[in-house]
Amino acid sequence: MEIEPARHQPKELYKLLIACVVPRPIAWITTVGPQGAVNLAPFSFFNAVCSSPPTVSVAFSYNPDTADHCKDTLVNLRRTQEFVVNVVAEPNETAMNASSADYPRGVSETEALELETMPAKRVATPRLAVAPIALECVPVREVPVGEGPGSATLVLAEVVHLTVRDELIDERMRIDLDTLRPIGRLAGNRYCYVREIFEIERPRHRAATR
Repeated sequence: MEIEPARHQPKELYKLLIACVVPRPIAWITTVGPQGAVNLAPFSFFNAVCSSPPTVSVAFSYNPDTADHCKDTLVNLRRTQEFVVNVVAEPNETAMNASSADYPRGVSETEALELETMPAKRVATPRLAVAPIALECVPVREVPVGEGPGSATLVLAEVVHLTVRDELIDERMRIDLDTLRPIGRLAGNRYCYVREIFEIERPRHRAATR
């Protein structure tokens, strides 16, 4: 099948994209609302961008259910200029999914789901105690992409501190992925476990060795 995006509606293209770009990492983001409530929500339009400075990207989709068309997370991080990306790993899949429910603005998902938080090191926003890795972030740039339903706001953020459980990292800054057991996002209600890991050495072209 040959597909021309211009001939399809945003809903159709969304379903297509989330099933083609798989698996996706999940940013389980904590922010703080204006009344001090800790907001928690998962986002899978998320990735690493570069290492100098260490930067991640998160795309926040247009929200048709609010007057400002923004997700609570985006509203909060704009106000506080900070957020924490908590890495989703086993056995936190059920809690992560529960936090994706449409709680009213101002309600703390961490309290509703009885998820313990802990102080971060460089930002005022707390991290999740259950998360094996937490990335403390400050947004550095917003990029609007498109307009109206199906559009998004891409946020680039610098990672100013990382907390990694001791058993997951060695002296060479390598993460033990077998122990981490991260969870990936697929499409619809589907996710995936990372339980079979393989290695393939990256080849070098002969010309590069001369």
